[in-house]
Amino acid sequence: MKKVLSLIAIVVMLFSVGCKTDSNRKQSLNMGIISERVMDQVVNDLVKEHGQENKEMIHRGAAQVAALWTDQDGSVEDYLRFCRENYIADQEQRNELFNKLSRNYEYIWGHFNQMILELTKPLHLDWGPIQPVDVMFGSYAPSAHLAEDFYKNKIAFLTVLNFPFFSLEEKNELGQNWDRLDWAYARMGDVFTSRVPAEIIQHMSRTGTEADNYVSEYNIIMGQLVNDAGEHLFPDHLRLITHWGLRDELKANYDGTEKGLEKQKMIYQVMQRIIDQSIPEKVINNTDVKWNPFTNDVYHEGQTLSTDPEPNTRYKHLLENFHARKAADPYAPNYPTAIERAFEQGLEMSMEEVEAVFIELVGDPLMKKVGDLIAERLGRDLEPFDIWYDGFKARSGISETELDQIVRERYPDAASLEKGIPGILIQLGYSKDRAEELASKIVVEGARGAGHAWGAQMRSQNSYLRTRIAEGGMTYNGFNIAAHELGHNVEQTISLHDVEHYLLNGIPNTAFTEALAFIFQTRDLELLGIQSDDPMTDHLKTLDILWGTYEIMGVSLVDMQVWRWMYDNPNATPEQLKKQTMKIAKDVWNSYFAPVFGIEDTPILAVYSHMISYPLYLSAYPLGHLIEFQIEEHVRGKNLADEIDRMFALGRFTPVHWMDQAVGEPLSAKPLLDAGTRSVAALTGRR
Repeated sequence: MKKVLSLIAIVVMLFSVGCKTDSNRKQSLNMGIISERVMDQVVNDLVKEHGQENKEMIHRGAAQVAALWTDQDGSVEDYLRFCRENYIADQEQRNELFNKLSRNYEYIWGHFNQMILELTKPLHLDWGPIQPVDVMFGSYAPSAHLAEDFYKNKIAFLTVLNFPFFSLEEKNELGQNWDRLDWAYARMGDVFTSRVPAEIIQHMSRTGTEADNYVSEYNIIMGQLVNDAGEHLFPDHLRLITHWGLRDELKANYDGTEKGLEKQKMIYQVMQRIIDQSIPEKVINNTDVKWNPFTNDVYHEGQTLSTDPEPNTRYKHLLENFHARKAADPYAPNYPTAIERAFEQGLEMSMEEVEAVFIELVGDPLMKKVGDLIAERLGRDLEPFDIWYDGFKARSGISETELDQIVRERYPDAASLEKGIPGILIQLGYSKDRAEELASKIVVEGARGAGHAWGAQMRSQNSYLRTRIAEGGMTYNGFNIAAHELGHNVEQTISLHDVEHYLLNGIPNTAFTEALAFIFQTRDLELLGIQSDDPMTDHLKTLDILWGTYEIMGVSLVDMQVWRWMYDNPNATPEQLKKQTMKIAKDVWNSYFAPVFGIEDTPILAVYSHMISYPLYLSAYPLGHLIEFQIEEHVRGKNLADEIDRMFALGRFTPVHWMDQAVGEPLSAKPLLDAGTRSVAALTGRR
């Protein structure tokens, strides 16, 4: 599951979009009052006062203040006076200002984050039915006016003048010669570089919360599904959230359970109904009716009901998220689309760069060899849902029922899992004292949705692990998710508490926290005391990562292309978006998956709920898998816990510099492909 991107983090991202003085921007934001001549005048005055050695930073700060200055901020004379009075050249005084800003931003952002955490608890935790008032409070963005206020009182301008913005290209080029304080100064420069109106931020918060709530409440009652013979294949009242729960139940049926293949085909049919919106609206989260997803008939007390399909609600939410984010475009000149803000600003990698890495892997001939190996292990031809093949994991020989029983006995509730975190961390290589230190900053709660991790934004706060805890105790699936979220929580704790400069806290982008979450998640059986004695364990693990990366890269390619299409067709209707999403999903499948599966024209890659509620987040997962594998290779033979502490205390460098210092090589698909080639050969040779 994803690491929750809190609303305050979204606000900061909206601030941090660079500054240019092009005429279109001046017109849209009324930013034309500071001429280049005036800016040059203040630069010359400050250089005379503070020395030629400070000219580059003086020019950068004064230019960026000028680019952001509007007539509401004061006259030209006010601009000149502000720069002359507030520029700080003395390094000791500048560092004192940096420390004061850091302290206060931590306090402000931390408490906004705590407010959001509390206001969204009725939506995120299983507290009973959600009321309209819960959505109203949950969609409120307390920090929406923060930037507006800080421009008015000039705190934003003070920050920009003394800690100006560096572009991604500049960070990558100059960062190799920066010390850690230089990096922290540069991250201070990322805070205020645009001016997004509060009403746009509030609207973004509202649409995002409504989409998230739609997904969190979108459950299929599996015990009510019937096949053509009227048989129930799933336990009574098994309630699965889409898509996560459906996918994980499908994966669980690779363990040889009775009618496993038939169950998988039924889940696949349900997924297709969700994608094309032919799913009867009446069956969503409804325990009172039976549904045959193959015929699409709905029954109640033996009678066939007349039903209406879901009215493209899925695509309506996707469009609303698109329009809410697009509304910020005029205020983001260096990253003028939500796509660029998600990739070049958020991931600090361009969409084209990410796309090229993904296509390198999904288009590699190795994937056909892996697919053939899977078909041989299954003893049948591949089906489209085998993108979620789970048979490379050690648990493939252990039934889901057995695993559920083990987990329920160990973790009957959230409190028992929270109490057990130190022991889990000790199993991963931490000392008792260090394990207890990390665990003391993590709180476990039962999730309404699939689960997530919510990080702290000030050092006096805790991070939160949310996972589904079923009645009667946690299931294995819940523990698997919890292991993933615990990885996020450990990253959140280390990268906040062990990074010496608050503005440098965190990781380069969300893919890096996903990488550690995957590292924890792949060890879930070990954490339950279940060891594999298969000598091919390492090769199986490599192929498991490779196949999972292949699957999620396809999903991510669909996500990227859908957003490109929405930008090209901003007036599209939900019906048009649905048809195009399905077309894109089929095209991506036909290009990179049909050659492996031998089946064309399936839309299955469009099933992910992230597309609806977490816009343009999906690419973090496959990038995270690549980083996960490179970290795993690097820590081989070393103490995992020590290396985790070292790597995630590096702070928020750009991906280029983080990878160099963490593992000594750039982010790439090649290490995973090379290892996959060796693993296929090893497993084939074993026959």
